Amino acid sequence: MIEIRPAETDADLKAWLAVRRAVLPNERTPSLDELRSVIKPGDLHVLAELDGELAGSGLVNRSDTGNAHVAPRVLPAKRGRGVGTTLLKRLAAHAVEHGYTRAGSHVAGNDERSIAFAHRFAFEETRRDVQQVLDVGAGEPRAPQGVEFVSIEARPDLLEAAYPLAQEGYEDMPIEGLDISLETWLVEGATLPAGSFAALADGEIVGYAGLMRWADDPTKAEHGLTVVRRDWRRRGLASALKERQIAWAAANGVRRLVTYTQTGNENMQAVNARLGYVTTEVTVAFTRSLPL
Repeated sequence: MIEIRPAETDADLKAWLAVRRAVLPNERTPSLDELRSVIKPGDLHVLAELDGELAGSGLVNRSDTGNAHVAPRVLPAKRGRGVGTTLLKRLAAHAVEHGYTRAGSHVAGNDERSIAFAHRFAFEETRRDVQQVLDVGAGEPRAPQGVEFVSIEARPDLLEAAYPLAQEGYEDMPIEGLDISLETWLVEGATLPAGSFAALADGEIVGYAGLMRWADDPTKAEHGLTVVRRDWRRRGLASALKERQIAWAAANGVRRLVTYTQTGNENMQAVNARLGYVTTEVTVAFTRSLPL
């Protein structure tokens, strides 16, 4: 028997996080406190049990494109018994109840079984996200003339001040309808403030690079947004920002940095490659109309 129930208590949410780690071992999983901090009214976190044993989890929240984001996840040993289908139907119904007319989800590019599952429910591919990874080593960051680099830890006010530039960067991403609120930016944009940097020229922010904590492994961190003001591009500023993050990581026990880009953003992939990042995984983004 399959049972789907809300994940509400700390114990429930810890189990929910454990499923996420098991299904997505190479992605950053938030801490319990971080998860609690981003749950909004209308979000749904559920656990799935098969014959009384934990079998999976599910999530519905608002995606950065304004659609419902649905994430049915099933533990590998429990697949093929209807848990994923039951989860997806519950999540989609909740999304419809809250007024969503489209839903999106993500699947590992090498997970043929999950891709077939998405196609079976008429989800269509919209883009591919590319994961690149760097094993951190020593290096000296470059210093472009006329630019001052300041960490968000040293100047917390620069995080909010960088938001208009961040919006410029989001507009340039090949993701239709992308909209990150200031509230989300302030909570998620620099969870490692000492490793997040703003680039200043004559006191104005001309570049920004955020770094995010890897809650269950302090030897890893994930890059957030890296953006350079349009009139400052092609001067090596994006590389200089990332070099400072790499140097900070090397000095603070972080041994691996992970970053994501999208198909259509090959320029940033090339910047990463020149810094030594290697492509490790590809994730497929799917979407379809609701109801199922």
